[in-house]
Amino acid sequence: ETTGSSARNRFSGIVTDVILGDVSAQVEIQAGPFRVVATVSRESAEELTLEPGVPAVAVIKSTNVVVERP
Repeated sequence: ETTGSSARNRFSGIVTDVILGDVSAQVEIQAGPFRVVATVSRESAEELTLEPGVPAVAVIKSTNVVVERP
């Protein structure tokens, strides 16, 4: 558990896919019934050794959230 963070939205799950680009990486995490997809730097993905099957936590802090009705 991280201490001293103002981020309150945390989704623990398992990495299901990582697509490495030249500079960035797309990381997909299955967190319970939720699928979270994030773009991070390739360097970060490599340092965290993100690959399918490893546990990860998506920590979400946003200054802007758009909500739409279907």
